[in-house]
Amino acid sequence: MSQVTVIVLAAGEGARFRAAGGKQGKLQSPITTERGTYTVLEHVLHAVKTSDLAWHMVEPAHTQHLPIQGMGSSIATGVAATKNATGWLILPADLPLIQPETLRQLASALEKHDVVAPTVHGQRGHPVGFSKICLPDLLKLQGDQGAKHIIHLYDLHFVPLEDVGCILDVDTPETLSLAQQYAYTQIS
Repeated sequence: MSQVTVIVLAAGEGARFRAAGGKQGKLQSPITTERGTYTVLEHVLHAVKTSDLAWHMVEPAHTQHLPIQGMGSSIATGVAATKNATGWLILPADLPLIQPETLRQLASALEKHDVVAPTVHGQRGHPVGFSKICLPDLLKLQGDQGAKHIIHLYDLHFVPLEDVGCILDVDTPETLSLAQQYAYTQIS
């Protein structure tokens, strides 16, 4: 089994979701599927656990001591907590339709490439995977700057997939509604 670790980024405030009219945090918003009604975060964690990959979730308590908050700080915190991994799949916690098989395929691709990213119908999605060679750069991240600049330092390999869960995040109530429309056909 791969030693690639999924880093679930759940430390953000979801400000964009609330600013767009969300009544609660986006990760606590419900989506109903054939399995029942669960929060966005519960759907993500179900996919991660079902993938049988190692995983680590970064929550607000893990980053509150940092002077600068943001995605970069969350990624660095998650990677620092799992330094012995052979690589990391950086998974934002607002992708409730992500499929376990997608995570397994990306982890497998990461064993052969420095950086991997899924594409769905030509659109780049998440999670983005980084091999062990990227460790020093990932640990330097801070603030709201994510890992986009790191991707350009290494050989990026695209993995074509059919999983709309890679590209459908719930940043607004409208995209949450769209995710709900897809839910019965995507989540197993």
